[in-house]
Amino acid sequence: MTINSDLQEKLTDAILHSSLEKQQKTGPKLRQLHPKSHGLVSGKFTIEENIPEKCKVGVFAQSNEYDIFVRFSNGSPPKELNVLHPDQKGDVRGMAIKLNNVEGDKVPSDENDTQDFVLINHPVLFLQDVQGYIDLGKFQALVGEGQDPDPELAKKLAPSFAILEAINGKVIGNPLSVQYWSTTPYKLGSNFIKFSAKPHEIEAKPSSIPDSSHYLREAMVNHLTTEQKQSTFDFLIQFYVDDEKTPIEKPMQEWEEEVSPFIKVATITIPPQTFDCDERKEFDESLSFTPWHTLPEHEPVGSINLSRRKIYQEISKARRQ
Repeated sequence: MTINSDLQEKLTDAILHSSLEKQQKTGPKLRQLHPKSHGLVSGKFTIEENIPEKCKVGVFAQSNEYDIFVRFSNGSPPKELNVLHPDQKGDVRGMAIKLNNVEGDKVPSDENDTQDFVLINHPVLFLQDVQGYIDLGKFQALVGEGQDPDPELAKKLAPSFAILEAINGKVIGNPLSVQYWSTTPYKLGSNFIKFSAKPHEIEAKPSSIPDSSHYLREAMVNHLTTEQKQSTFDFLIQFYVDDEKTPIEKPMQEWEEEVSPFIKVATITIPPQTFDCDERKEFDESLSFTPWHTLPEHEPVGSINLSRRKIYQEISKARRQ
């Protein structure tokens, strides 16, 4: 079901109001989503030379190399004032990429020379649209107050719970060694795409989890700083085929590789570096990542992405203030 513009705006404002209230209670200076950083690292985003013509749009128009910052994170909001969840807790893991010195007119935003790509470690989102966010918030509030949720609401949210269970059940040992997906669609000029970042070295499922609450940051420090190893990802895109197999307004439905194969368009290189220091952590907290830091050629599409535009911008503004 496509939500009309008036309802979309009303629901977006309701989500924004709720998010700002939670942000004020649990951590005014923290991100409401993905507040826990495992590390902000620098690197390069190198556009491949021989990519298909239909891919040569926006930042992919020609072979080029961009300086980038990449932030790895946990998705859950603070559980109480300035207290973040331990890494042992099942969670959405995020990868946010910021290309710097990107020329060209931008979709109106608070940054003029960047291009962001935002991803999580699962190929689909756990919400279909902004109404799903409202429903999930209502359900969680009732459970938090010790009340029994409406059975019809629980039934409606069953697909979302199944995806959340799959995401939270993923056990990872190092954020540098898992694949990430956009989950929602974006423009590529006149086409539509989804994208993914796939590491060259994908880890096997860890047999056990370290005791440290911050073991994911420690794993990155060990890889990039202690062992002085490089980390490399392929940046991949897949094209829209049709509304049945690759729907725009159904982010809970995966675009199967058999239907739309991934095409490599760039390489992400994260060299050995020292990043676990106060100066980098402060810079990390000062940055804002949103799908709407973008060239028009890569503009986000769909109900979820439309709501993100206002919500991300206002929450970031409140945090910085």
